[in-house]
Amino acid sequence: MIQPGQILIVDDEASLLKMMSVYLRRLGYQVVTAISAEEGLAAIKAQPGSFAIAVLDATMAGPTLEELANEMLAVTPRICVIAASGYPVDITRLESAAPGRVAFLHKPFPPEKLAAAVRRMIGTEEAV
Repeated sequence: MIQPGQILIVDDEASLLKMMSVYLRRLGYQVVTAISAEEGLAAIKAQPGSFAIAVLDATMAGPTLEELANEMLAVTPRICVIAASGYPVDITRLESAAPGRVAFLHKPFPPEKLAAAVRRMIGTEEAV
């Protein structure tokens, strides 16, 4: 089980980014948002070790999901990654790099599904 901490949400869809952050904040989580992979990586580097979870849009411009997640893992080795995409995404190698700390959400998803994934990652809800 990981310790609760800040959640970083990185998504280039502004409306989805806002929906996810508002919902998680209402549940009491501390949330930081980034509209690009570069902005998300800068947030991780500015506060190494302070993020428990990174919710990453898997199909943004810039580095691939795997490249971005690996850079984040280099800075914060225990971070959990929730990859989100409307397209099929192979997360096999990422799961090898962070065993037990990777999940996938297929877009579009209801906010409750995001909350359930976050709770599973921080160990406050059993995986179903």
